[in-house]
Amino acid sequence: MDDSNLPAAEIGIIGGSGLYDLPGIDLIGNYRIEGPFGSPSSPVTIGNFGKKRLAFLARHGEGHRLNPSEVNYRANIYALKQLGVRYLIAVSACGSLREEIKPGDVVIPDQLFDFTRGGRKRSFFEGGVVAHVGMEPPFCTGLTAVLADAASAADKERTVHPRGNFITIEGPAFSTGAESRIFQNWGMDIIGMTTSPEAHLAREAEICYAVMAHVTDYDVWRDSPVDNEEVVETFTKNLDFAVNALAEAVRQVDPYQDEAAHHALDRAVMSRTSSGKEQAEQRLSLLLGDRFPR
Repeated sequence: MDDSNLPAAEIGIIGGSGLYDLPGIDLIGNYRIEGPFGSPSSPVTIGNFGKKRLAFLARHGEGHRLNPSEVNYRANIYALKQLGVRYLIAVSACGSLREEIKPGDVVIPDQLFDFTRGGRKRSFFEGGVVAHVGMEPPFCTGLTAVLADAASAADKERTVHPRGNFITIEGPAFSTGAESRIFQNWGMDIIGMTTSPEAHLAREAEICYAVMAHVTDYDVWRDSPVDNEEVVETFTKNLDFAVNALAEAVRQVDPYQDEAAHHALDRAVMSRTSSGKEQAEQRLSLLLGDRFPR
Protein backbone atom coordinates (compact mmCIF):
# COMPACT_ATOMS: atom_id res chain seq x y z
CA MET A 1 0.00 0.00 0.00
CA ASP A 2 1.18 3.52 -0.84
CA ASP A 3 2.22 5.30 2.35
CA SER A 4 0.28 8.38 1.22
CA ASN A 5 -2.98 6.44 1.54
CA LEU A 6 -2.31 5.40 5.13
CA PRO A 7 -3.74 7.33 8.08
CA ALA A 8 -0.99 8.56 10.37
CA ALA A 9 -0.70 7.20 13.92
CA GLU A 10 1.62 8.50 16.63
CA ILE A 11 1.30 5.69 19.17
CA GLY A 12 1.59 1.97 18.46
CA ILE A 13 0.54 -1.04 20.53
CA ILE A 14 1.86 -4.49 19.71
CA GLY A 15 0.60 -7.63 21.39
CA GLY A 16 -2.54 -9.77 21.23
CA SER A 17 -5.72 -8.89 19.37
CA GLY A 18 -7.75 -8.54 22.59
CA LEU A 19 -5.87 -5.33 23.34
CA TYR A 20 -7.85 -3.46 20.69
CA ASP A 21 -10.84 -3.01 22.98
CA LEU A 22 -9.73 0.16 24.73
CA PRO A 23 -12.72 1.88 26.32
CA GLY A 24 -13.57 4.94 24.27
CA ILE A 25 -11.63 4.03 21.13
CA ASP A 26 -13.15 4.92 17.77
CA LEU A 27 -11.87 2.37 15.26
CA ILE A 28 -11.12 3.64 11.74
CA GLY A 29 -10.20 0.42 9.95
CA ASN A 30 -7.76 -2.38 9.24
CA TYR A 31 -4.87 -1.82 6.84
CA ARG A 32 -2.69 -4.37 5.09
CA ILE A 33 0.72 -2.75 4.80
CA GLU A 34 3.54 -3.97 2.61
CA GLY A 35 7.12 -2.79 2.83
CA PRO A 36 10.63 -3.67 1.66
CA PHE A 37 11.01 -6.17 4.51
CA GLY A 38 7.84 -8.12 3.73
CA SER A 39 4.40 -8.36 5.28
CA PRO A 40 3.75 -7.73 8.98
CA SER A 41 2.17 -10.42 11.13
CA SER A 42 -1.33 -9.00 10.71
CA PRO A 43 -3.24 -6.08 9.28
CA VAL A 44 -2.76 -2.95 11.37
CA THR A 45 -5.88 -1.71 13.13
CA ILE A 46 -6.05 2.07 13.47
CA GLY A 47 -8.33 4.10 15.71
CA ASN A 48 -8.77 7.40 17.49
CA PHE A 49 -8.50 7.62 21.26
CA GLY A 50 -9.51 11.14 22.13
CA LYS A 51 -7.20 13.36 20.12
CA LYS A 52 -4.58 10.63 19.72
CA ARG A 53 -4.30 8.16 16.85
CA LEU A 54 -3.36 4.58 17.70
CA ALA A 55 -2.10 1.67 15.61
CA PHE A 56 -2.53 -1.92 16.86
CA LEU A 57 -0.61 -4.89 15.49
CA ALA A 58 -1.06 -8.54 16.52
CA ARG A 59 2.51 -9.80 16.97
CA HIS A 60 1.72 -13.47 16.38
CA GLY A 61 -0.82 -12.86 13.63
CA GLU A 62 -4.54 -13.36 13.55
CA GLY A 63 -5.40 -16.47 15.57
CA HIS A 64 -1.88 -16.61 17.08
CA ARG A 65 -0.57 -18.53 14.05
CA LEU A 66 3.12 -17.52 14.22
CA ASN A 67 5.54 -18.90 16.77
CA PRO A 68 8.15 -16.45 18.16
CA SER A 69 10.81 -17.50 15.65
CA GLU A 70 8.44 -17.11 12.69
CA VAL A 71 7.42 -13.52 13.43
CA ASN A 72 8.72 -11.04 10.84
CA TYR A 73 9.85 -8.47 13.39
CA ARG A 74 11.37 -6.21 10.75
CA ALA A 75 8.13 -6.02 8.78
CA ASN A 76 6.15 -5.32 11.96
CA ILE A 77 8.33 -2.43 13.09
CA TYR A 78 8.72 -1.03 9.58
CA ALA A 79 4.93 -1.02 9.08
CA LEU A 80 4.50 1.02 12.27
CA LYS A 81 7.24 3.38 11.12
CA GLN A 82 5.38 3.83 7.83
CA LEU A 83 2.41 5.04 9.86
CA GLY A 84 4.53 7.58 11.70
CA VAL A 85 4.51 5.82 15.08
CA ARG A 86 6.85 7.56 17.54
CA TYR A 87 5.93 5.66 20.73
CA LEU A 88 5.45 1.89 20.80
CA ILE A 89 4.00 -0.01 23.76
CA ALA A 90 4.64 -3.76 23.66
CA VAL A 91 2.52 -6.12 25.74
CA SER A 92 4.04 -9.54 26.46
CA ALA A 93 3.50 -12.59 28.60
CA CYS A 94 6.54 -13.66 30.61
CA GLY A 95 7.74 -16.14 33.16
CA SER A 96 9.17 -15.17 36.54
CA LEU A 97 12.67 -16.12 37.64
CA ARG A 98 12.22 -14.63 41.14
CA GLU A 99 10.06 -15.78 44.05
CA GLU A 100 8.93 -12.22 44.75
CA ILE A 101 7.69 -11.70 41.17
CA LYS A 102 4.45 -13.67 41.22
CA PRO A 103 2.03 -14.80 38.50
CA GLY A 104 -0.46 -11.98 38.02
CA ASP A 105 2.18 -9.31 38.68
CA VAL A 106 3.31 -6.85 36.04
CA VAL A 107 6.93 -5.98 35.29
CA ILE A 108 8.09 -2.93 33.35
CA PRO A 109 11.63 -4.09 32.49
CA ASP A 110 14.49 -1.63 32.25
CA GLN A 111 17.15 -4.06 30.98
CA LEU A 112 17.24 -6.64 28.21
CA PHE A 113 19.39 -9.72 27.54
CA ASP A 114 19.16 -11.30 24.07
CA PHE A 115 19.61 -15.08 24.27
CA THR A 116 17.98 -15.92 20.94
CA ARG A 117 20.05 -18.12 18.67
CA GLY A 118 20.75 -16.07 15.59
CA GLY A 119 17.94 -17.06 13.21
CA ARG A 120 15.94 -13.86 13.60
CA LYS A 121 16.54 -10.84 11.42
CA ARG A 122 17.52 -8.21 13.99
CA SER A 123 18.66 -5.26 11.89
CA PHE A 124 17.37 -3.22 8.96
CA PHE A 125 20.93 -2.39 7.95
CA GLU A 126 22.52 -4.83 5.54
CA GLY A 127 23.43 -5.10 1.88
CA GLY A 128 26.05 -2.36 1.90
CA VAL A 129 24.87 -0.07 4.71
CA VAL A 130 25.98 -0.75 8.29
CA ALA A 131 24.66 1.08 11.34
CA HIS A 132 25.58 0.47 14.98
CA VAL A 133 22.86 1.85 17.23
CA GLY A 134 23.27 2.30 20.96
CA MET A 135 21.08 -0.03 23.03
CA GLU A 136 21.74 1.40 26.48
CA PRO A 137 19.24 1.83 27.92
CA PRO A 138 17.37 -0.78 25.85
CA PHE A 139 13.95 0.65 26.69
CA CYS A 140 12.82 4.27 26.47
CA THR A 141 13.05 5.61 30.02
CA GLY A 142 10.24 8.12 29.60
CA LEU A 143 7.84 5.46 28.34
CA THR A 144 8.81 2.90 30.99
CA ALA A 145 7.95 5.46 33.67
CA VAL A 146 4.58 6.09 32.03
CA LEU A 147 3.81 2.35 31.84
CA ALA A 148 4.71 1.76 35.49
CA ASP A 149 2.51 4.64 36.58
CA ALA A 150 -0.36 3.60 34.31
CA ALA A 151 -0.27 -0.04 35.48
CA SER A 152 -0.34 1.05 39.13
CA ALA A 153 -3.23 3.44 38.46
CA ALA A 154 -5.24 0.79 36.59
CA ASP A 155 -5.27 -1.60 39.57
CA LYS A 156 -3.98 -0.40 42.92
CA GLU A 157 -4.15 -3.93 44.33
CA ARG A 158 -1.87 -5.41 41.69
CA THR A 159 1.88 -5.56 42.24
CA VAL A 160 3.78 -3.62 39.59
CA HIS A 161 7.56 -3.99 39.42
CA PRO A 162 8.95 -0.79 37.82
CA ARG A 163 12.22 -2.40 36.72
CA GLY A 164 13.68 -5.79 35.91
CA ASN A 165 16.14 -7.71 33.74
CA PHE A 166 14.28 -9.35 30.83
CA ILE A 167 15.89 -12.26 28.96
CA THR A 168 14.61 -13.29 25.52
CA ILE A 169 15.02 -16.95 24.55
CA GLU A 170 14.41 -18.44 21.12
CA GLY A 171 11.45 -20.68 21.89
CA PRO A 172 8.95 -21.91 21.02
CA ALA A 173 9.84 -24.54 23.64
CA PHE A 174 9.97 -23.47 27.27
CA SER A 175 13.29 -23.71 29.12
CA THR A 176 14.74 -26.73 30.87
CA GLY A 177 15.26 -26.53 34.61
CA ALA A 178 19.03 -26.19 34.16
CA GLU A 179 18.57 -23.29 31.72
CA SER A 180 16.08 -21.56 34.01
CA ARG A 181 18.41 -21.77 37.01
CA ILE A 182 21.34 -20.49 34.93
CA PHE A 183 19.27 -17.49 33.85
CA GLN A 184 18.55 -16.84 37.54
CA ASN A 185 22.25 -16.98 38.35
CA TRP A 186 22.92 -14.49 35.55
CA GLY A 187 20.70 -12.00 37.36
CA MET A 188 17.67 -12.25 35.09
CA ASP A 189 14.24 -11.51 36.58
CA ILE A 190 11.75 -12.41 33.86
CA ILE A 191 11.86 -14.51 30.69
CA GLY A 192 10.04 -14.27 27.35
CA MET A 193 10.39 -15.02 23.65
CA THR A 194 9.66 -11.87 21.63
CA THR A 195 11.27 -8.72 23.05
CA SER A 196 14.46 -9.38 21.08
CA PRO A 197 14.78 -8.32 18.31
CA GLU A 198 11.65 -6.18 18.64
CA ALA A 199 13.39 -3.67 20.92
CA HIS A 200 16.51 -3.53 18.73
CA LEU A 201 14.50 -2.86 15.57
CA ALA A 202 12.39 -0.21 17.26
CA ARG A 203 15.62 1.55 18.25
CA GLU A 204 16.90 1.40 14.66
CA ALA A 205 13.57 2.83 13.52
CA GLU A 206 13.95 5.64 16.10
CA ILE A 207 10.75 4.64 17.86
CA CYS A 208 10.51 5.03 21.63
CA TYR A 209 9.76 1.49 22.88
CA ALA A 210 8.89 -0.08 26.23
CA VAL A 211 7.26 -3.30 27.45
CA MET A 212 4.44 -4.11 29.82
CA ALA A 213 5.24 -7.71 30.79
CA HIS A 214 2.48 -9.79 32.42
CA VAL A 215 3.77 -12.61 34.60
CA THR A 216 1.95 -15.86 33.85
CA ASP A 217 4.11 -18.50 35.56
CA TYR A 218 7.26 -19.24 37.55
CA ASP A 219 9.13 -20.74 34.57
CA VAL A 220 10.69 -24.09 35.63
CA TRP A 221 13.33 -23.23 38.22
CA ARG A 222 10.91 -24.48 40.90
CA ASP A 223 11.13 -27.96 39.32
CA SER A 224 7.57 -27.81 38.00
CA PRO A 225 6.80 -27.63 34.27
CA VAL A 226 5.18 -24.63 32.62
CA ASP A 227 1.57 -25.48 31.75
CA ASN A 228 0.57 -23.72 28.53
CA GLU A 229 -3.14 -23.78 29.44
CA GLU A 230 -2.37 -22.08 32.74
CA VAL A 231 -0.26 -19.47 30.93
CA VAL A 232 -3.14 -18.65 28.58
CA GLU A 233 -5.65 -18.66 31.43
CA THR A 234 -3.56 -16.27 33.54
CA PHE A 235 -2.98 -13.90 30.63
CA THR A 236 -6.69 -13.96 29.73
CA LYS A 237 -7.62 -13.07 33.30
CA ASN A 238 -5.24 -10.12 33.03
CA LEU A 239 -6.74 -8.87 29.78
CA ASP A 240 -9.19 -6.36 31.27
CA PHE A 241 -6.43 -4.97 33.44
CA ALA A 242 -4.05 -4.78 30.47
CA VAL A 243 -6.62 -2.86 28.43
CA ASN A 244 -7.26 -0.39 31.25
CA ALA A 245 -3.53 0.07 31.86
CA LEU A 246 -2.96 0.71 28.15
CA ALA A 247 -5.76 3.25 28.06
CA GLU A 248 -4.20 5.09 31.01
CA ALA A 249 -0.75 4.94 29.40
CA VAL A 250 -2.06 6.39 26.15
CA ARG A 251 -3.68 9.23 28.09
CA GLN A 252 -0.33 10.03 29.66
CA VAL A 253 1.91 9.75 26.59
CA ASP A 254 2.76 12.98 24.84
CA PRO A 255 3.42 11.62 21.33
CA TYR A 256 5.43 14.70 20.39
CA GLN A 257 7.77 14.59 23.38
CA ASP A 258 11.35 14.24 22.17
CA GLU A 259 13.30 11.25 23.49
CA ALA A 260 16.84 9.99 22.93
CA ALA A 261 15.45 7.05 20.93
CA HIS A 262 14.15 9.49 18.32
CA HIS A 263 17.76 10.34 17.41
CA ALA A 264 19.29 6.86 17.56
CA LEU A 265 20.62 6.96 13.99
CA ASP A 266 22.20 10.41 14.10
CA ARG A 267 25.75 9.00 14.49
CA ALA A 268 25.09 5.32 13.87
CA VAL A 269 25.75 4.87 10.15
CA MET A 270 29.29 3.64 9.49
CA SER A 271 29.51 2.68 5.82
CA ARG A 272 29.10 4.15 2.39
CA THR A 273 27.47 1.97 -0.22
CA SER A 274 28.30 1.66 -3.87
CA SER A 275 27.02 -1.69 -5.09
CA GLY A 276 23.27 -2.11 -4.68
CA LYS A 277 22.84 1.56 -3.85
CA GLU A 278 19.38 1.89 -5.38
CA GLN A 279 18.05 -1.12 -3.50
CA ALA A 280 19.57 0.11 -0.26
CA GLU A 281 18.02 3.55 -0.73
CA GLN A 282 14.60 2.01 -1.34
CA ARG A 283 14.82 -0.08 1.81
CA LEU A 284 16.33 2.51 4.11
CA SER A 285 15.18 5.94 2.97
CA LEU A 286 12.27 5.95 5.42
CA LEU A 287 14.68 5.30 8.29
CA LEU A 288 17.61 7.46 7.26
CA GLY A 289 16.08 10.34 5.28
CA ASP A 290 18.80 12.83 4.42
CA ARG A 291 21.30 10.89 6.57
CA PHE A 292 21.70 8.24 3.87
CA PRO A 293 25.44 7.77 3.22
CA ARG A 294 26.71 9.40 0.01
